[in-house]
Amino acid sequence: MHADLPVSLPLVGSLDDDTLIGYYAPPRTPWLRVNFVTSIDGAVEVSGRSSPLSDPDDQRMLQLLRTPCDALLVGAGTIRVEGYGPPLLAESRRRWRLNHRLPEHLQLVVVSHTLALDPDLPVFTQARRPVVLTHAGAPAARREALAERAEVLTVGEHEVDLAAGLSLLHARGLRHLLCEGGPRLFGSLVAADLVDEVCLTVSPLLAGAGAGRIVAGPTSPVRDMSLRHVLAAGDTLFLRYQRRSEPLTDHR
Repeated sequence: MHADLPVSLPLVGSLDDDTLIGYYAPPRTPWLRVNFVTSIDGAVEVSGRSSPLSDPDDQRMLQLLRTPCDALLVGAGTIRVEGYGPPLLAESRRRWRLNHRLPEHLQLVVVSHTLALDPDLPVFTQARRPVVLTHAGAPAARREALAERAEVLTVGEHEVDLAAGLSLLHARGLRHLLCEGGPRLFGSLVAADLVDEVCLTVSPLLAGAGAGRIVAGPTSPVRDMSLRHVLAAGDTLFLRYQRRSEPLTDHR
């Protein structure tokens, strides 16, 4: 931490994994957390990918936020662009889950309107069969091809009904959900008023004009959020916001 900063913030590097996981314990379930990395000027990517915005501390936080959750929710575009593949968790994180009576592999849930996904992508060959949420109007041939590698669930007639999809997941015991994007899925979740928490890594970069924001898609009412904590790692900040109506989490 630089000496000239106006406040003293908890340092990510000084906290062990269990302490950090405790910092992010949801106050209740069901609970939907969204996690993104952004530049100082609000860019969601550099040259089409989020990885240039990330660093080892952000990657550690990504793994730690995945570790205790029941399911990881991502859009089809994020699967294609970011190259998701097995395993979603490092071996040490999988051991943590087993020690805490959770399945070794978290459940991957992909949201797709068109089912334009290659069934041979590595993400569809992982140890735990993925779930794909789509709507009744999605192409039947693509649905049939994906059904060999994933469980395809229909929620909605002409577009994915995210509220109905989340209710299905909750009924299956998948109540602690983590969404890693992309921006259009985030925007749809905001529009449906389904977001309980936003975790934001602010990378010390100015990306300049041209890059998109972390949220895209339909317009929606402004949502009032409350800052729960700020952590730091060098010049990178980790912000945690929750619905203002939620009780404060006690980390003592």
